[in-house]
Amino acid sequence: MKSLQDIVQHNCHISDAQYAGNYTLCIYLLKMREYFRWEKGYAFGQKLSNDEVGGWLTAREALWDEVEEKDLAPLSIQGQVFNPYHSKTINDAIQDQGLVYSGGYGLHGKPVFFLAQLEDVREFDDYTLYVSGTELSRDLAAPPGMAQDKCIYIRKQSLQRFLWEKIEESQWHSQENPLARALASYDFQQQPDDSLNQMTNTEVETIIHHEIGEIKAGQILGEEWEVMLANLPRSQAELMARAVRDHIADSLSTLPELIRNDHAPQIHFYFANLSSMRKVIFPSLMQAYTEWLESPNYSVLNKLVGRARQHWIHIAQDMLILYRKHGADASPYIESLIKSNYL
Repeated sequence: MKSLQDIVQHNCHISDAQYAGNYTLCIYLLKMREYFRWEKGYAFGQKLSNDEVGGWLTAREALWDEVEEKDLAPLSIQGQVFNPYHSKTINDAIQDQGLVYSGGYGLHGKPVFFLAQLEDVREFDDYTLYVSGTELSRDLAAPPGMAQDKCIYIRKQSLQRFLWEKIEESQWHSQENPLARALASYDFQQQPDDSLNQMTNTEVETIIHHEIGEIKAGQILGEEWEVMLANLPRSQAELMARAVRDHIADSLSTLPELIRNDHAPQIHFYFANLSSMRKVIFPSLMQAYTEWLESPNYSVLNKLVGRARQHWIHIAQDMLILYRKHGADASPYIESLIKSNYL
């Protein structure tokens, strides 16, 4: 396992070396502090030494300079050699050891790898859903949930770190907002560890339903959608396209499930995590949340979810038509389409 862990971490370093420059300086430094905390095994509430973080950061950037031009290494498991992107066959080989692995692509086409302890396996249609616990190898990007090759990966440790960042963020801004409402439902003052575990278990289900929505969206949009995204890198059109697909996924699965579940903290946290782009192109969603706050029934949200499902699927299909016509030059046409069709 140690050998496998080292190989996966090596590939993580190569990916980070090639893509860490895509972040703004502020985001980069925040991500590196979180990455340092994970690597050193420091508790969430433990104060970090600026000198220690600074020394580690310098050493890590020097390591990236060494590996940036290297090829990704294949994974060797019990005498067999695997392509690092063949996650399904790799998982078949390591599942009996209580491990789970993923190698795929994230935002801006960044390779994302991780190796972790396996906590749970579920089946959904012809998909396999893996829930991981302690992470043994990871890169700078650590999305709590992702789907690829008929597999869904839910990373509980990454989710916990994401939640802790939100908790710290709430301490900087003492204002009434969806995040503050969500956190107020837990006792982080007296029982921070128990509260974090409770919130993590709740939000794991939200991520699962979002990823199920992603699967359903993929079945509607087809493989051409991923080809389009790959040809629109680092553009506003790519960000808009990802926001559209997220809205499709949530209208198909996440929001209907949250409404059925009727758990207010879960709903507050969903709205607390809508990206700026998602709110810009779908302003009526936040309006519906405000109405729900004033009169906590779900009629407005239910009606909007139905409208949104049809609207965003139609827009996504029109985006694909524009891509077929203009290819890699489709970005301005896609941007114009979405800007003309906010919901």
